[in-house]
Amino acid sequence: MRKVIGIGETVYDIVFKGGQPTAAVPGGSTFNSMISIGRCGIPADFLSEVGDDKVGSIIREFMTDNGVDPGFVNILPAKTPLSLAFLDGNNDASYTFYREQVPERQEFKYPEILPDDVVLFGSFYALNPACREAVKRFLEYAKASGAILYYDVNFRPSHVKDLGNIGNALWENFEFADVVRGSHEDFITLFGLDDADEVFDKKLSSRCGNFICTFGSKPLKVRDIHGLSLEYPVAPVETVSTIGAGDSFNAGFIYGLIKNGITKADLLSGLPAERWDALVASAQCFSASCCQSSFNYITPELASTLRL
Repeated sequence: MRKVIGIGETVYDIVFKGGQPTAAVPGGSTFNSMISIGRCGIPADFLSEVGDDKVGSIIREFMTDNGVDPGFVNILPAKTPLSLAFLDGNNDASYTFYREQVPERQEFKYPEILPDDVVLFGSFYALNPACREAVKRFLEYAKASGAILYYDVNFRPSHVKDLGNIGNALWENFEFADVVRGSHEDFITLFGLDDADEVFDKKLSSRCGNFICTFGSKPLKVRDIHGLSLEYPVAPVETVSTIGAGDSFNAGFIYGLIKNGITKADLLSGLPAERWDALVASAQCFSASCCQSSFNYITPELASTLRL
């Protein structure tokens, strides 16, 4: 079976509602996606870092229990980062992060990547000057190996101050990617644009062939360089927490790529609308499952019905 390889940050999320902690779970944007993928029985490798502490041990054990190989996670002489997530009345989260500075990072070990395996990367981790060269080397290897590269932009307003330090990394990531997925908030923050067609036509169409823009509870937009333009409504969901909703969307899309046998060549030549229908339906199913629980991933109950 084709496998999925993720690269990104790992944190430990402590979730607050009404000023009181309600949950504590392993997290991180790509991490959350990989847990959902691993729960579905798809071979999953994750390149990341944790501290040499009890929290790091809990996270690596959690990965193993959920079908994600922890063998490519570097253990650093530091404490594992913490994220405090504060849910508002709509169960949307704002975040405060606590991290130790790491004086020297370790090189990543890579799993073997075969053509049409899927690589997931994104968030500020894929731009951060502290680890950018290591991330870039991995992406170059993945692209040369014939993998499908999926880029989740996920750029938070708190990182606007860092835009001057990332050089060409953002544009390089768009060019590495076979699929770019971002929210309209990402593109307002990055480009001052909140129209998906403007974002694609002005910023991305010369760099990436397939684009998904999500708008929260409003219809999402799909564009490609072959002229395809589609909109998909979002079914109303009674949310417990929106933490991990976008990450679960990514996992569902990638699950759909593998389940439906969609290859890199298919993406390059352009998918017909009915194949996009299946991919978006899978992505939205995963996202809805996450929103209806207090965890950052799809539920084990849903995953048991989807195992490949």
